[in-house]
Amino acid sequence: MNKEYAVGIDIGGTHITAAIIDIVNMKVIDFSLHKESFDSNLPVNEVMSIWEKAIRISVENSKVDEIKGLAVCMPGPFDYTNGLCWIKDQSKYEHFYGLNVRYLFQGGLNLSSEFPILFENDAVCFGKGEVFKDSANLSKKVMAVTLGTGLGACFIDKGVSIVSGELVPADGEIYNIPYKGGIAEDYVSARGLLSAYKNLTGKNLNNGLELFNLAVAEDEAAIEIFEKMGEDLATVVIPWLEKFDADSFIIGGKIANASEFFLKSFNKKIKESGLEITVSVSTDNEVSALLGAASMLYTA
Repeated sequence: MNKEYAVGIDIGGTHITAAIIDIVNMKVIDFSLHKESFDSNLPVNEVMSIWEKAIRISVENSKVDEIKGLAVCMPGPFDYTNGLCWIKDQSKYEHFYGLNVRYLFQGGLNLSSEFPILFENDAVCFGKGEVFKDSANLSKKVMAVTLGTGLGACFIDKGVSIVSGELVPADGEIYNIPYKGGIAEDYVSARGLLSAYKNLTGKNLNNGLELFNLAVAEDEAAIEIFEKMGEDLATVVIPWLEKFDADSFIIGGKIANASEFFLKSFNKKIKESGLEITVSVSTDNEVSALLGAASMLYTA
């Protein structure tokens, strides 16, 4: 049986996860998944050494001899075709602005300029990965969102990411859609949750996990904030679910782990709108992102 392998890489603001993907069968190779946490505002050479370490450990643990390419999901703004980082004023990767990350990988891993190193938006990778995890989705129209430090989105039609045209917002992004005097991400994100909690209680929290733990402990304000976010998310996505004529809506990202507190209010809004759509929460964001990245090198 033909076997081909690529390194799938998921890069976030505070972590890198690498795994070897069988790009014929779209499966993660056993024992190859390796994760490193780090401060993305470290000097570039220090960040790159951590990235390279994660990739090398993943390859070693996989026992695979030949790798066909690197497939990287990166947060934006980023020039995914040319590998240029345009992240600025986001409290992450502050030393990477304007750098060619493809060249950095080539230099650090001693790769030739011919070796495929492909980049894709992290939300698109997540959505594609969810599609490839369930082959039934390959025939459908899927909208997926990632809820975390920001609000990511993608629109996928029969396995292909749609980023232009009348059926989707500009660049397939919803984070910057005008909403309540600001933008959608002001309300549907970790930042939005923490801001809403402070407005309601006067208390500052450090991160979304603290808010989640409060909700688990039956803190009424925390539960109310999550429920409101579910309503806000529905209000933001309903017009695009209708325009895109989506069959399925998939929620991922770290905040998806708190779905028990926002999914009910989200689904209530969806039902009230008259939309008939399958709503699901990802059970494994990380593997989805890695598979979605590797789908750029899919060879079946």
